[in-house]
Amino acid sequence: MLAAVLLLAAPVVAGAQEHVEADLGADLVSGYLWRGQDLGNVSIQPSVSVSYKGFSLGAWGSVGLDKDDTKEIDLTVGYAAGGFSVSVTDYWTDGGAGYFHYGARNTRHVFEAQVGYDLGFLAVNWYTNFAGNDGVTRSGARAYSSYFSVAAPFRWGGLEWSAEVGAVPWETDFYNATAGGRAGAGGFEVASVSLEAAKSLKITDSYSLPLFARVIWNPATEGAYFVFGVSL
Repeated sequence: MLAAVLLLAAPVVAGAQEHVEADLGADLVSGYLWRGQDLGNVSIQPSVSVSYKGFSLGAWGSVGLDKDDTKEIDLTVGYAAGGFSVSVTDYWTDGGAGYFHYGARNTRHVFEAQVGYDLGFLAVNWYTNFAGNDGVTRSGARAYSSYFSVAAPFRWGGLEWSAEVGAVPWETDFYNATAGGRAGAGGFEVASVSLEAAKSLKITDSYSLPLFARVIWNPATEGAYFVFGVSL
């Protein structure tokens, strides 16, 4: 709710303060993959954000071209200084309780806290769900589902690359569950190993179209994916 209120207040802040930066964009992707989880087919993923002196407010969404794909809206409030960053995100997906349902047992919202540090050659991030529609353990207790990742960017062959490994540290059915019957992570599990390449395709002297391709493996579920995307 805090993220939503601050996002609505952003135009007022922008009008009252100088040097506010705003960004608007969208990605068109061949498949929606998130932390090793297959969440949909061809999708359009718009985003908008405003930032001022390290503080940021952002909204991100995903809409699949397949009518059966889940629709998602995420709101994030964060702060970054140097390589350090911290944020809180409200994830919401359709398919159940409406947007304004926040009950402990009747909500589609998941609230997540993030803390990370980017050294330039290496970025480390930790994420933990602290409220909302979180996963549970086999005993039915709230799992406080968590995920951490280590990513390393590099340049090779004229392309911008990024190698990343992400893992689930403890038991939860929020990550690594499958339609085939896998109940989720039973403990520490590597959920995503990915390699991404990106380049800008020059269209005119003043405009280039960013392209990216990403190969993803999920060792826990034995899933393998290849995603192509265009940033608009």
